[in-house]
Amino acid sequence: MSTTMTMTPEPAPADGAGDQPILKVRDLRVTFTRAGRRIRAAKGVSFNVRPGKMLAIIGESGSGKSVTVRALMGLLPPSAKVTGSADLEGRELVGLSDKKMRMVRGQEISMVFQDPARSLNPTMSVGAQIVESVRTHRPLGRRQAAERAIELLKLVRLPAPEKRFHQYPHQLSGGMRQRVMIAIALASDPKVLIADEATTALDVTTQAQIMELLVDLRERLGTAVIMISHDLGLAASYADEVLVMYAGQVVEQAQTSELFSNVRMPYTRALLEAIPQVSRPSHSALTVIGGHPPDPTQRIEGCPFRPRCVRATETCETAPALEEHEPGHWYACWNPVTGALAPASAPAAEEPREETQP
Repeated sequence: MSTTMTMTPEPAPADGAGDQPILKVRDLRVTFTRAGRRIRAAKGVSFNVRPGKMLAIIGESGSGKSVTVRALMGLLPPSAKVTGSADLEGRELVGLSDKKMRMVRGQEISMVFQDPARSLNPTMSVGAQIVESVRTHRPLGRRQAAERAIELLKLVRLPAPEKRFHQYPHQLSGGMRQRVMIAIALASDPKVLIADEATTALDVTTQAQIMELLVDLRERLGTAVIMISHDLGLAASYADEVLVMYAGQVVEQAQTSELFSNVRMPYTRALLEAIPQVSRPSHSALTVIGGHPPDPTQRIEGCPFRPRCVRATETCETAPALEEHEPGHWYACWNPVTGALAPASAPAAEEPREETQP
């Protein structure tokens, strides 16, 4: 029996947020064909993204997080087959031609990638790269685009923006380069900003600063943010809603406060328990999730987490559907856990000390 989930979550908006979704993803499926094998990377993923809100998509490497958002951006290779629906304010993104997608990408939906050192062009100054992005989507002259670029550098809180404008990526710290990447992503005031593991390569202090910046931009500009991460601590600290993925499927979804106060999916609980805790005795072994994720080339029978789950029973040989078992709380599990487990919170942001680099 396949684990395909046909339910379509319609989680309630966060408290005080009655906004209509700006992006509606429904039954999104991504399949790669390589050497005669079919790799099912995303299996019926559905979610909403609302203006001024942050959705965190969480899961282990290979769970389908990045594949899902890259499908929205049209950034998958030709070997990928994408089906389903992704409605961005009435515009269907799935099946959009390359030419039309280029008009959407960067202008209406943008992405901040994981490693700014690899994403930025080392042969071009920071300012030139932002100007290029601005002029790609706006009919501005070079001087006007340069003024806009400096405004963006100020918006992302980069000190001495006029000076940084003329510098090259190697002259900036990791936190500064990530701020530049965010400035490029914001060049055309996109409606949706995707941060794909945007803080993974940064130290914890700089990581917190970048997350605080994303929260500030979300609140000031009303930009919807999708945060892709394996870090449930970051999700708990900054996201309005959390979607947990495993083996290409959504296995739990709820508003942040609801999910962390009432964890139901054993996989989500296992991710929380694997977060390093300051209170843990020195030199003690870290908690890990035993086993390995399922092979995406094989059709899964029953619950995909069953081989690694300590609560698995014979019932789990039948695939559970993703259902709204509690108001606004969706999960796919026959034997849900109960009770809360407080995740490790992200560190509070400090003043940007590393930004003083000359």
